[in-house]
Amino acid sequence: MKITRIYTGEDEQSHFEEIEIPLFDQGDIGRLSEIFSASGVIFRENPGDYHYQWHNAPRRQYIVMLEGSVEIEIGDGTRRVFHPGEILLAEDTTGQGHISRAVNGQPRKSLFIPLDPEP
Repeated sequence: MKITRIYTGEDEQSHFEEIEIPLFDQGDIGRLSEIFSASGVIFRENPGDYHYQWHNAPRRQYIVMLEGSVEIEIGDGTRRVFHPGEILLAEDTTGQGHISRAVNGQPRKSLFIPLDPEP
């Protein structure tokens, strides 16, 4: 399963990276990944006019888009739009951070899944 990671590079700017989450055949129940440790779930709604200037992810977390989309801009000006069903791994907790914008005036619903600190 492919997801997008946003992380802070050595240049202190945020970058995108496509990563593959390995899935393993579990027979009749389908293909599953390993278990990732998380500390909870946050339910979030954003209005259709949000525009958050440069900010960092407050913690390492998965963001699962449920309804509406978000445009993320990183330091080099690259912009990507994430749609319902897509998953972002936010790890840019330091550096310049990123910008988050509403898309087409649409509100957004998403799940934030904070990850336990890396060992």
